[in-house]
Amino acid sequence: MPNPIKVRLADLLDHDLFMPRELSWLSFNARVLQEAADTSVPLIERLRFLGIYSKNVDEFFRVRVAEVRRLIAVSSGDNRQQAKELLVAIQKRVAELQKEFDRIYADLLRSLQKRGIYLITEEQLEEGQARFVQEYFTQTVLPQLEPILLTEGTAIPPLNEESLYLAIDIKSRSERHLAVVDVPTDRLDRFVEIPRKKAKRGRVFIVLEDIIRACLPQVFRGVLPIDIAKAYCFKFTRDAELEIDAGITQSLIDKMASSLKRRRMAETVRMVYDVKMPQRILDQLTGRFGFGKYDSMIAGGRYHNSKDFIDFPNVGAKHLFAKPMPPIRLPQLDARDCIFDAVREKDVFLYYPYHPFDYVVDLLKTAALDPHVSKISICLYRVARDSRVIDALVNAVQNGKKVLAVVELAARFDEEANINWAQSLTENGIQVLFGIPGLKVHSKLLLIERKEGNSARYYSYVGTGNFNEKTARRYTDFGLMTHDQNMGKDVQGVFDFLQYTYKQPQYRLLMVSPYSVRSGLLELIEQEISNARSGYRASMTLKCNSLVDKQIVTKLYEASQAGVEVRLIVRGMCSLLPGVKGISENIQAVSIVDRFLEHPRAYIFYNRGSPKYLIGSADLMTRNLDYRVEVLCPIFDEDAQRVIQDTLDQQWHDNEKARVLDQSQRNRYIKRRKKAARIRSQNTIYRYLSTGKLPRYPKSRMNDPARRRRKPRNP
Repeated sequence: MPNPIKVRLADLLDHDLFMPRELSWLSFNARVLQEAADTSVPLIERLRFLGIYSKNVDEFFRVRVAEVRRLIAVSSGDNRQQAKELLVAIQKRVAELQKEFDRIYADLLRSLQKRGIYLITEEQLEEGQARFVQEYFTQTVLPQLEPILLTEGTAIPPLNEESLYLAIDIKSRSERHLAVVDVPTDRLDRFVEIPRKKAKRGRVFIVLEDIIRACLPQVFRGVLPIDIAKAYCFKFTRDAELEIDAGITQSLIDKMASSLKRRRMAETVRMVYDVKMPQRILDQLTGRFGFGKYDSMIAGGRYHNSKDFIDFPNVGAKHLFAKPMPPIRLPQLDARDCIFDAVREKDVFLYYPYHPFDYVVDLLKTAALDPHVSKISICLYRVARDSRVIDALVNAVQNGKKVLAVVELAARFDEEANINWAQSLTENGIQVLFGIPGLKVHSKLLLIERKEGNSARYYSYVGTGNFNEKTARRYTDFGLMTHDQNMGKDVQGVFDFLQYTYKQPQYRLLMVSPYSVRSGLLELIEQEISNARSGYRASMTLKCNSLVDKQIVTKLYEASQAGVEVRLIVRGMCSLLPGVKGISENIQAVSIVDRFLEHPRAYIFYNRGSPKYLIGSADLMTRNLDYRVEVLCPIFDEDAQRVIQDTLDQQWHDNEKARVLDQSQRNRYIKRRKKAARIRSQNTIYRYLSTGKLPRYPKSRMNDPARRRRKPRNP
């Protein structure tokens, strides 16, 4: 007979105790917008947070909103009505955030001007600047433009959703014409520096679309006599869903490429446009795009594609940028001539970007040259454009090693890059696998097979982030290098499973999706529940990017009711509602958004005073638990356990960048108590890894039974 608590929770879950992941995601992006508004953040970094926010919104509509629209199309009855209501709630919240974005942007422009950085329009150009802009347009911009005249009765040509467009309203004698021009930000810099005004010091910039606005008559090269022309920005978003049949064959690359082409022609789900665009032009555009009642039409300011602010030029005084954090070197590795000797002696625990990703590249480069290494296997999900990881793998083949690379072609928005990498790797003699039908390979695994004495030995790396030098400088992630042979055999088992899908290994240490991560985590939560019901102290700390799986959420509610103390550190979507009386009173949750993107997945279970530590690639989402190849790895090394515990404790006590995830998810900052030390966890963690010193925590929050105040062995 079912447990009555479970039945009651399941009945309530969809109605009162489970926040829709789409609204929770918007709450996360609102936290990004808070960083842009935060005056304690250096000014140029605030501008870049606007860019991050804008890029996030684009992806949100391409994926999440497109999914809701598809749900409306295929559902009926209550399900369809709920999906409609969700879409309305999404559109309302997005509109609220857009107003906040516009307010922050205007404030940032004023702040930039006070510091001698000017972003001006074509209407503000003085004579000398206008000459410069005209010359720049003629020599650099005009050759890149391909304007499209939209004549009545002709179909609108396929437009690129990545692009920014100008809708040009032309009055030519007694006629009106509508033209569209692609602003070539993929080929030219969006922000162009121009000479400053004589009376002013500082740096002056104009955006590319305003250069085009200043030179509209030249766009049409005399073909169309222009009396008046005005240009209005717009951009749109398409459904990003890929459709690929299940067969994994040699033609998979062709199937993926074909699917990417179809994505470029997919249905539009959002249009963002200049609020000053005349209604007749807006009607023409929306009619030609075929927008319907479930599409999002968002009026905005004069400028769009604000994601380009991520790459705003490095101008101005040093205080306008984040202070440098030089990567912390590890004596454990630097003191040894050979990295294999260091890893064989003791596990190496890395925490990026505080530690340099160079150590992983060095491990690969050493393996490529070492005559005792026979084989390298690696999972590649996203790699950097100029990847030293790829270079090391190619060099390994040139030195006679066998190299196996599992390349995930369906890494969202990196599909085209991964197709190119797969082809390049194959051409260089690397064995490339594309994974398993229906399962994305999201694991972050590296395995090196090396002959030592009379036997082959494994050196393994298990991480929470990709083998990507660029993101390793912007994302926080954990990585473990180990000589543990049981771990190595398990990692080899994962690669065997990926290569020979009929083999399902029995893993000694690893939890591997889709087979054992869900059941393994549920078992660990159940053990804490059992301990609490038996009168023991029980607690867990879960750090992840997203928590939306209903079964996990339900189990955490059950743990709370049993008296288990649950601490959640969730960067993004969180469908669980903490603090609900009688349901989740023992659950607290925070989210941290700061200089670096918080990306590690780490799970700690108190286990009657002998904590169990896990790190890996799996978030607490249904797709990660059931539809991907993910790995969670136990951490046995006490120094590594201490680093995980101490860093998660610092994040839990963060009183500058942590927001409370409560039932409303309105992102209230943790309030710092009087006379309490300021704890900005990303800064204190850097100090801790440099010196071994922990911050002083408020006594009222020293409530973690797993806390162990010991310094890391190798700060």
